Amino acid sequence: MIKDPTITVIGSINMDLVVSVNRRPEKGETIKGEMFTTMPGGKGANQAVSAARLGAKVCMIGMVGEDEFGNELKSKLQKEHINVEGVESIAGISTGVAVITLADDDNSIVMISGANATVTPDYISKYEDLIANSDIVLTQLEIPLEAVEKAADICQKHNVPFILNPAPAQELPRSLLNKVTFITPNQIEWESIKADNKEIKKDKLIVTRGDEGVTFFEDEQDRRVSAFAIKPVDTTGAGDTFNGAFTYAIAKKDSLYRACVFGSAAAALSITQTGAQTGMPTKEDIDGFLKEWKAIQRGGENNE
Repeated sequence: MIKDPTITVIGSINMDLVVSVNRRPEKGETIKGEMFTTMPGGKGANQAVSAARLGAKVCMIGMVGEDEFGNELKSKLQKEHINVEGVESIAGISTGVAVITLADDDNSIVMISGANATVTPDYISKYEDLIANSDIVLTQLEIPLEAVEKAADICQKHNVPFILNPAPAQELPRSLLNKVTFITPNQIEWESIKADNKEIKKDKLIVTRGDEGVTFFEDEQDRRVSAFAIKPVDTTGAGDTFNGAFTYAIAKKDSLYRACVFGSAAAALSITQTGAQTGMPTKEDIDGFLKEWKAIQRGGENNE
């Protein structure tokens, strides 16, 4: 068993601009908000932090602008003990930004790609050695698809497992789908991509369904992991937390079922605090949560 897996995360690095309101404004309406804050985000950075909090040796590959946000985000990744050798700054383009509105126990997001759009196949190729020496690679679709395809090519070349979180959803080429080890859409993303991507093999598919849990395919049958009942404070980053934790568990050679349970527990804990990265748990947090949950389950069975 791998004690401390090396996980390379390739993807977006954003500054989240978070607004909390009682309700979303109607078209043309101005309403008074409750809170505004800036928080580190981006699916790539979020997933890197999620895995690093669990004890993985994480390498990040991505781009930021030569601006205050870029410097701050790179510094925050380093404070999470993430290797930022593959994070470069580019002049003349802003760091990526996500504008997040929190309302009605959920979130809506507007993303400005900024420097994330400059992650090219050539840029990915610069860090082939970093990828080749990883136990597993995780990426998403907030960087150009061509860069994701190059990462998949390098992983296939070096026999490195490759996990794709297809967010935001888009049509994916068969050549890419053939190279993924697992693909991890949420329910909305799966509904969006499945009609155009009939080539996705069921044994590669992990679908996160919010409060309906996670579904996957194992031993020639569909299986489901129930969601943990936790009242949400902020659901931003829950999917990224799941992906980082799921990838960590797979790198540790856990079964699909155990990896989905572990990822689901991590996601449940993450929504108890505001901010994509703030509530991301440690391995000790998750182990303690699962131990307590199992004890409650056993107690319920004994009382039946």
